[in-house]
Amino acid sequence: MQKYIVLVFFVLSSMLVAQKAQINTHDVGDNIHMLTGPGGNIAVSIGKDGVFIIDDLYARHYKEVTAAITKLTDQKVRFVINTHWHADHSEGNELFVVNHNSTVLAHDNVRKTMAEPQMIKYFKSLRPASPEKALPVITYSKTMTLHFNGQDVVLIHVPNAHTDGDSIVFFQQANVIHMGDTFFKGRYPFIDQDHGGSIRGIIEAANKVLQIATDKTKIIPGHGSISSTKELTDYRNMLMEVEKRVQKLVDDKLTLKEIIAKDPLKDLNPVWGQGFMKSELFLTILFDDLSEK
Repeated sequence: MQKYIVLVFFVLSSMLVAQKAQINTHDVGDNIHMLTGPGGNIAVSIGKDGVFIIDDLYARHYKEVTAAITKLTDQKVRFVINTHWHADHSEGNELFVVNHNSTVLAHDNVRKTMAEPQMIKYFKSLRPASPEKALPVITYSKTMTLHFNGQDVVLIHVPNAHTDGDSIVFFQQANVIHMGDTFFKGRYPFIDQDHGGSIRGIIEAANKVLQIATDKTKIIPGHGSISSTKELTDYRNMLMEVEKRVQKLVDDKLTLKEIIAKDPLKDLNPVWGQGFMKSELFLTILFDDLSEK
């Protein structure tokens, strides 16, 4: 019987060899901070109403995450927003609920997905169902607004992008947007096609943010440093070019093996293929995605 490696997320987990995570804090402005570590970027909002966070990393790094938050404030976390279901963005939920009495918010599909075991075929990765206390208790379908710490914080569902349950989170007064894993800064994204993801959806998510952002907007990607609309535009344009190239090869009835042999992303790889998502795997996911169309 084939053995599947039980991972708390996909291939990123294989890179996490240290038991203790290094969490770095970056001041975004307007009492918003970004925490970076071995997983998805976390946003922290602090103010008169309390503390809420966007995403919460892996459960095994809960102590380091809370230590970083404690350096900013002695208040407990009232709300946790999950941008999507992957473990490096949501596995800390249960510990925040138990220890902080936090309330978890996310898109409808995040709760549905987390409530059942999930397989990501590209990594032979099986994730068990999340504990009941880890599940979002407030969910939404299209948009939802959290009025907190002097901010109108708007959650916007961007369908079929990285997954089928992605939220971008817009701090309107602060002019800060957290994009979750719809934006992998400076690298090819992982598209979780097993859970509704598509390259067209990721392009449309970038377009959505570019519609509401200005040249002064600070953009927090799911992975990478604080970004600008210029960097997001470069990312969007790269994805549009990738889609065009691979779609043509698919339309010409080339097999996956033939597409990989043609190496259609050769000129892009030195810049965009330096993350964990290498060209061959990226092409495999794109082939499956675009062939379905």
